Amino acid sequence: MGTTKSLSCFGYPVSIFFIIVNEFCERFSYYGMRAILVLYFQRFLQWPDNISTAIYHTFIALCYLTPILGALIADSWLGKFKTIISLSIVYTLGQAITAISSINDLSDSDHDGNPDNLPLHVALSMVGLILIALGTGGIKPCVSAFGGDQFEENQEKQRNRFFSIFYLAINAGSLISTIITPILRVQECGIHSTQACYPLAFGVPAALMAVSLIVFIIGSSLYKKVQPQGNVMAKVASCIGFAIKNRFLHRSKEFPKREHWLDWAKEKYDERLITQIKMVVKVMFLYIPLPMFWALFDQQGSRWTLQATTMNGNFGAIEIQPDQMQTVNAILIVIMVPIVDAVVYPLIAKCGFNFTSLKKMTVGMFLASMAFVVAAIVQVQIDKTLPVFPTGNEIQVQILNAGNEPLHAYFPGQDVSVGVNQSSDFLTLKMTNPNISITYGQQTHTVPNNFEAGHRHSIIAWNINNITVVKDGLKAKPEKGENGIRFVHSLNQIVNISMDGKVFSNIGSFQASDYMFFPSGSKTISVSELCEGNSEKLGFGSAYTYVITKCNGSSLEYKVFTDIPANTVNMALQIPQYFLLTCGEVVFSVTGLEFSYSQAPSNMKSVLQAGWLLTVAVGNIIVLIVAGAGQFSEQWAEYVLFAALLLVVCVIFAIMAHYYTYVNPAEIEAQFDEDDNKKKKFGSDPYEKSESFSQTAM
Repeated sequence: MGTTKSLSCFGYPVSIFFIIVNEFCERFSYYGMRAILVLYFQRFLQWPDNISTAIYHTFIALCYLTPILGALIADSWLGKFKTIISLSIVYTLGQAITAISSINDLSDSDHDGNPDNLPLHVALSMVGLILIALGTGGIKPCVSAFGGDQFEENQEKQRNRFFSIFYLAINAGSLISTIITPILRVQECGIHSTQACYPLAFGVPAALMAVSLIVFIIGSSLYKKVQPQGNVMAKVASCIGFAIKNRFLHRSKEFPKREHWLDWAKEKYDERLITQIKMVVKVMFLYIPLPMFWALFDQQGSRWTLQATTMNGNFGAIEIQPDQMQTVNAILIVIMVPIVDAVVYPLIAKCGFNFTSLKKMTVGMFLASMAFVVAAIVQVQIDKTLPVFPTGNEIQVQILNAGNEPLHAYFPGQDVSVGVNQSSDFLTLKMTNPNISITYGQQTHTVPNNFEAGHRHSIIAWNINNITVVKDGLKAKPEKGENGIRFVHSLNQIVNISMDGKVFSNIGSFQASDYMFFPSGSKTISVSELCEGNSEKLGFGSAYTYVITKCNGSSLEYKVFTDIPANTVNMALQIPQYFLLTCGEVVFSVTGLEFSYSQAPSNMKSVLQAGWLLTVAVGNIIVLIVAGAGQFSEQWAEYVLFAALLLVVCVIFAIMAHYYTYVNPAEIEAQFDEDDNKKKKFGSDPYEKSESFSQTAM
């Protein structure tokens, strides 16, 4: 152990303040980057939903697998301090590379706003994410334990309060970053062409990680640095391996059975180590069902964010982006942790109910299951608002009247009147008989049969001599909450129309452009440097046809027709599912850590910490397996499946918890110390009567 005498402030070592600031900055960096990751995959790398979700959960799983590597390095080689420094450098480098990968101008040689070498951006982002996973995961089991090392043995109260402040720093960093980075993302930036500002949104977390590293290094001279004491995880694995091997070699009936399978390691390992491993194995066995909770919990950043893209983010005075909904979890955590600890648990205790740690965790799993039931109900409401598109041998047709007088359209079996600057609903027709005619006044025009089966079509009419049939090209609601926009004009020339930096090229008179897609908000429209104006404010998930009728100097006049209505289900409906999941997290995650520490021997806290983090990794792998194998046509069905799976696992865990016997590791270890002293004093074997220590009740 280092010889540095810890400086104190209000009874706390000064060094912990550097550690808490370091943790705040690191969590800001991690959660800020993670908040926009799925949308970066979708909108910049142009990956579909399923691939984006799969890569996201693979990354999260990697972040929770690497703590094992970090614990190995810290315990057996570098020690916690040097491990944190080394892997933080790797972490900062990974954040910087990810930010660089999102720079559009890196490969946009023709300055059209789209990267020309997408594989380069994919390769850089994957390298960056691997380094981030190695860094964040590697330091995860070290930082909190390093903070605990700063306290003396008689400072248990201060140490416990430190862990509470440490947990608050984690959630404060998460909360602030998940609010700020989505705001940075929707800004526009670029050298030659503007784009959503992913470089800034990734760059700020990279800068905070650099700050985190610098703050940690500044406090170096104040830290109490515990030297590596040998790898406990290696001893545990070796002892378990020897017990299994020895049991296999003595499997015949001539060898008497032993009380526990780990007792077969007695020939090589001492009773203290074996008893400690028994405690760890008991808790590890309880960990088996836990990944299912994390499988649901970590879908906040993937499936729930994608669900938010099909909803309306207008909250009156403010407008919420889909990826900002994740902040609800962080806000509720900061509110719920003190409420649950100070109000809910004491009330339950007053009612005389023995609300043990494992019972709390069971309730947490149930609440998470119910959160996904609510998510499924919300999804059903969203699905009701989605437009129906033609299938097979059907077509759908709408009439857009851009003229100055009403018209009548005649379809097989029905006729429709369309007023000036109005449009009809989409009518579904059989491709075998799509006879359509339009009447202006006394004149009738038969629409040519140029329709394509399985598609929507718009008939745009100015007058009897200018009627255009356009295949829409949209077979689903625009993805990612964006808005589809196309232009038609009656100007007597070919024009280029730009909107928000995107250019609709070479549009002839009475011709329609293809759709391009834009995020919410008001956009600037420019027509071949002839005129300029602003679009109507765009919502979420809509499609519009803009018919330009006049363009003269600063005067731009247009008519707007709605092809697909904007999302109407408000994101506020996601709040109940976030509330249930957050309550589940408070009684599951916080209690789980507390339970793991209380049931672990003093020298094996890191073993159980790595095991706990491993359950998170396995949970994300479950998402990959279920989502990949299921391929559900309806998203609500996938939510129901996850809810049902967790409910089944919850029942199994409740049964396992019922038969679990709580232990007091400190009491058991004290008994071993006492027996060791007797052995030294009297030369007797104290282990002859210590078989039942592992079952001592707390």
